[in-house]
Amino acid sequence: MTAEVTAPVVARRRWRGARVLSDGHVLYWWVEILAILGYYGVYSLVRNANGANPPGAFPHAKQLIAIERHLGIFHEVAIQHWALHYRPMIDTANYFYGSLHFVVTIFTGVFLYVKWSDDYPRYRNTLAIATGLALIGFKFYPLMPPRLLDTLAHTHYGFVDTLAKYPTPWSFDSGGMSHLSNQFAAMPSVHICWATFCAIALATHVTKLWAKVLAWCYPVLTLVVIVITANHYFLDAIGGLVILAAGWIIAGKVTKAGRKPLLAPVDT
Repeated sequence: MTAEVTAPVVARRRWRGARVLSDGHVLYWWVEILAILGYYGVYSLVRNANGANPPGAFPHAKQLIAIERHLGIFHEVAIQHWALHYRPMIDTANYFYGSLHFVVTIFTGVFLYVKWSDDYPRYRNTLAIATGLALIGFKFYPLMPPRLLDTLAHTHYGFVDTLAKYPTPWSFDSGGMSHLSNQFAAMPSVHICWATFCAIALATHVTKLWAKVLAWCYPVLTLVVIVITANHYFLDAIGGLVILAAGWIIAGKVTKAGRKPLLAPVDT
């Protein structure tokens, strides 16, 4: 996604939307878009390949709940039951869950690309690696989310599938979505991974205090949303933080663009 360039073409390529990094590498916006779309397409295919209620999904859910009970953090049912008293909160959470996950992440990527081009490659690679690592969890630890426990496993935990009861256009129970999306790709939580990624990327690159606070509110609100919609357990959120940390460390070792000194002085 990068190439080296000499100084005389810097201004022309900036005008065309390309970004010339301090080490002479060039980022082309259209290459970035194609690569990201291609990557996400492959990710989605792999993610959804194991989506037909895999045998281990329910046992893994019981295992996770047992661990949370041992740790004293199994409060998802109580939190959701409190939220269900406020219908506008649930409706907002449903829309939040299905839209901001993509909108805020795209905004963050564009912001870094335009304003902090030297930092963009490592952040881009971090998100790509972390998202790829999530596939390992989806494959080897399929997990039934809370919202499906009572309907599919006939348990009596008391979770409510808010997307089914108060459907939005992207409800997993509407039309073909129930067949296209892997509903058992819950561990780790990619929502928490991406939201925390956005918070770190934005909070470390904005100067206004209110903007930093707003950035850090995003993953906190995301955690609330994934719990009150019964899409994830608390341990799924921890899993999302783990893959993000791993992605950041690995990206730091493999990313070269934007991290080297200038190749040559600019000709005048």
